[in-house]
Amino acid sequence: MAIFQITRDTPLPAAEAWRRLTAWERHGDVVPLTRITVGTPPPTHVGTVFVARSALGPVGFDDVMEVVEWCPPDGASPGRCRLEKRGSFVTGWAEIEVYPATSGPGSTVVWREDLRVRGLPSLCDGVLSSVARRMFGRAADRLLAGGPV
Repeated sequence: MAIFQITRDTPLPAAEAWRRLTAWERHGDVVPLTRITVGTPPPTHVGTVFVARSALGPVGFDDVMEVVEWCPPDGASPGRCRLEKRGSFVTGWAEIEVYPATSGPGSTVVWREDLRVRGLPSLCDGVLSSVARRMFGRAADRLLAGGPV
C-alpha cells in the first residue's frame, strides 16, 4: 500500500479551494492521459460515483471512485471528502480536507491517499508513493490555480 500526503497553502477561501478540488471532471484536465466520467447526477454527495479512465491508445484502466463522506467547508469549519477506490485494478482511498486559514484569508489543503495497484508487489510501494505524490501534487496545484492546463 502506497500512502502519501500532499499539503498546500492557498490564498483561496476554503469554499473556493473546495469547489476547485472537487470539480471531478476537471481532474481529467490536469492528470496526464486521463479523462473523468461522473456517473451520478450533480451535485456531488455521498454515493456519487465517477471513473478516471487512464489510457495510452487501447491500453488503459479504470479507477472507479465513490464518495463515501461529503462535508463541504462551512464558515470556520473545515471540509472533508473521502473517496473509496472501487476498481478492479486500482484500489484504496483518498481524502481531501480543506481548512480555512486561522487568521486572514486563504486556506490549507490536505490530500491523503492510499493507492494500491493490483499485482504490484509491496516492494514497489515507495516508488509508487513518490511518483503519486509528485503527480497528485502537480494536479492539486493546477486545480487550485484554476487556469488553463
